Amino acid sequence: MTSKTKISNGYSTILPAEIRKALNLTPGDVLQWDVDDGIITIKPRKKVTLNQICGVVSSGGDAVTDKKRIQSGNNDIR
Repeated sequence: MTSKTKISNGYSTILPAEIRKALNLTPGDVLQWDVDDGIITIKPRKKVTLNQICGVVSSGGDAVTDKKRIQSGNNDIR
């Protein structure tokens, strides 16, 4: 998918609707901008809810196992 936007006088731009919809972006989400050798990479970072944060905490078990589980993307409550 390719889209074009224009930078305004205030250096703002609008994220095209087709990109917002394709990535399910909503107000409050963050876009991380990286520049490497003149190439811009933009990565969406979804906002995290309190329920998602609470789901990371486990009752019982050890911190090392929990950390490995979280880093692997498995945030399910046991």
